[in-house]
Amino acid sequence: MLTSSQNVPVFLIDPLILELINKNFEQVKNASHGSASECKFFCVPRDFTAFALQYHLWKNEEGWFRIAENMGFQCLKIESKDPRLDGIDSLSGTEIPLHYICTLASHAVHLVVFHERSGNYLWHGHLRLKGHIDRKFVPFRKLQFGRYPGAFDRPELQQITIDGLEVLIPKDPMHFLEEIPHSRFIECRYKEARAFFQQYLDDNTVEAMAFRKNAKELLQLAAKTLKKLGVRFWLSSGTCLGWYRQCGIIPYSKDVDLGIFIQDYKSDIISAFQDAGLPLKHKFGKVEDSLELSFQGKDDVKLDIFFFYEETDHMWNGGTQAKTGKKFKYLFPKFTLCWTEFVDMKVRVPCETIEYIEANYGKTWKVPVRTWDWKRSPHNVQPNGVWPVSEWDEVIQLY
Repeated sequence: MLTSSQNVPVFLIDPLILELINKNFEQVKNASHGSASECKFFCVPRDFTAFALQYHLWKNEEGWFRIAENMGFQCLKIESKDPRLDGIDSLSGTEIPLHYICTLASHAVHLVVFHERSGNYLWHGHLRLKGHIDRKFVPFRKLQFGRYPGAFDRPELQQITIDGLEVLIPKDPMHFLEEIPHSRFIECRYKEARAFFQQYLDDNTVEAMAFRKNAKELLQLAAKTLKKLGVRFWLSSGTCLGWYRQCGIIPYSKDVDLGIFIQDYKSDIISAFQDAGLPLKHKFGKVEDSLELSFQGKDDVKLDIFFFYEETDHMWNGGTQAKTGKKFKYLFPKFTLCWTEFVDMKVRVPCETIEYIEANYGKTWKVPVRTWDWKRSPHNVQPNGVWPVSEWDEVIQLY
């Protein structure tokens, strides 16, 4: 009631309540304002109720807090530096609100502050308790949001009535619920990127600028194509290194590298890319073994997609030498996927980024290497036999 009377732009993100709503969606959709006979949703026993606060739409922060405190709420505000400004020397250090926790009697409301990011998605920060904060204010460990920063698609919202109250919820509650366990976000390392460019000057030649522009457009097109197919991907190889080391595209890399788990492979992936205007350049391997696809972008910028296979204690992707049929294997420690922002896009990267990069590039990954032999240079490459000549037509396709 407090949020609606003060026009606070919030929507319900509480997983427990959203699950209940999702299960009873038809019934909820038909409920009218004030018609509740019993409290079925908000009265489910729990320590917190979580709402997302759309910060870019909020106009009256201070006034709202005064009113909340006058009503008997005790509120805690968690702030931190705005990561969106970390790349700008003069603005880094600006504080923004990340979380509000308000308690009344024995219940707490967790307002997770969602900030807009340039990739047209919503981001929330890590709930980090500073020294002066009372650790007993609420059972912080039970909070559903804030253990780490998170990124979410910008949800379309709809208004519903539950327990006689009008609330906004994501129009597709199931999609939002599915995003929660995979929402972890890691920031680009702006400080280290600045240090890198102090040591190795940035390449701002016409060719380098053109490559970065083409690579960005190619990545955007690939992301759009794979999203339509419902296929997860992450930045791999040189593209991942560029993000981690210098928060950008390595201008001499000449291609865009993506990883996809083989279990996410879809048979129409090639036709989807070709329909998007990216002809197939080569197809090596097969779904069961060492699959690799390469598509031709404009101005000789390639899109390389490496498919990853999972073993008991590691993951790997394969490589094939076209003229000899030799197979290669690139081993990686097991990893999970996180979101990040790269060239104004929300994309995935391995959460265990440093282990992933060191597997590929060794401990000296900070030093730029312009000559790279994919068969010998990677630290994690192993010979993996030879394709039988009888299979070459299937496993070595050049276009």
